[in-house]
Amino acid sequence: MLLSKKPKDVVDDRGGRAGQVGTAPAPVGLPAPSRQSLRGLDWFIFFLADVQTGFGPFIAVYLTTQKWTQVEIGLVLSIGGIVGLIGQMPGGAIIDAAKSERLVAALAIVTIGFCALAYAAMPIFPVVVTAATLHAAASCVLGPAIAAISLGLVGPLAIGERLGRNARFASLGNGVAAAVMGTAGYLLSSRSVFLVTFLLAIPTLIALSRIREEEVDIARCHGEMPREAADRGDTNVWHLVRQRPLLVFALSVMLLQLANAAMLPLMASAVTARSSQWATILVAACIIVPQAIVALLSPTVGRKAQGWGRRPLLLIGFGALTIRGLLFATVRDPYLVVLVQVFDGITAAVFAVMIPLIVADVAFGSGHFNLAQGIVGTATGIGASLSTVLGGFISDKFGNATAFIGLSSVAATGFLLILLVMPETRRRAI
Repeated sequence: MLLSKKPKDVVDDRGGRAGQVGTAPAPVGLPAPSRQSLRGLDWFIFFLADVQTGFGPFIAVYLTTQKWTQVEIGLVLSIGGIVGLIGQMPGGAIIDAAKSERLVAALAIVTIGFCALAYAAMPIFPVVVTAATLHAAASCVLGPAIAAISLGLVGPLAIGERLGRNARFASLGNGVAAAVMGTAGYLLSSRSVFLVTFLLAIPTLIALSRIREEEVDIARCHGEMPREAADRGDTNVWHLVRQRPLLVFALSVMLLQLANAAMLPLMASAVTARSSQWATILVAACIIVPQAIVALLSPTVGRKAQGWGRRPLLLIGFGALTIRGLLFATVRDPYLVVLVQVFDGITAAVFAVMIPLIVADVAFGSGHFNLAQGIVGTATGIGASLSTVLGGFISDKFGNATAFIGLSSVAATGFLLILLVMPETRRRAI
């Protein structure tokens, strides 16, 4: 009886047919992955966040203890940043071409684990540069791999809520890892951070193995329609990159990062100048508060994205960033600065879910979902890279308050871009 039911059409809010949800072997809409696979994905993201945290500011601390100059440290970090930027689109293309996203993710994790071991074992320039390059390259495939596995497991109609859950576990992983590694570095040595990172790769691989390969639909992972779908869409790459929603969204994400990336470093400098004794604790609190907000709000964002649509949430995210910049320009009390970071958490919760979700909306049916992620990732990297330069220049010339107002104006431009130009991309079952 079930097989005789007419499948439901899946349409986007602009009225175009996007595929069908039926009872065929590879449905587009509502697959039912096992609890084991879903829990495996939860813990994979949690432990992966732990692993990646070990390559944050701990690198600069560790290399400083190894008598590296700031120029050498900056060069290593710059090389990693450049590789991470230019590798976004190739990384997405690799995931689109892969026959098993789990295998690619596993190879990337093993690579990162050995990079951490190389940092700990031989902190000499050639080894560290090689490790930084390989780590950046491996990271370029991990982000798309997580989104692809998520889409392959739950399908396009449930991906919003799944991405919200992903953001929660990533945020929890970041927070726990920062605490564990900071404690290890304090009680043992800065070298121990990388040994812990290497060891954490093991539970990450175990969690990945819990995701059942047969439940990760390859067609959905790549944003393809199943073979039996009535309309499989245009799979040409050039058709994808000319999609107006993708281009507008990539531009808006670049504006987001251009406004956002420099805010906390500028505020950290200002806090240090006003209250150097408590600066470290205050900056740590400014990092922890947004992580807590992301963990709290991101599943709700994922659910509301399907009910409200994407644009209202994007407007909330840009609005919160605009307000944050204006408050940073006026607030002088270091402790109120921590409260202002609640707005950072709201923006982060929105865009942690919205970036892969809107890419999935736009690219699903093309077979190039992960390449589209790479395009948006490149825009993200460009915006973040320019932000610190722009913010620092304005701050030096005109002061911190003017810099924050300028960054807030960039965020307001992103708000207007979403309000006036960005179309709604939500898919609905009818």
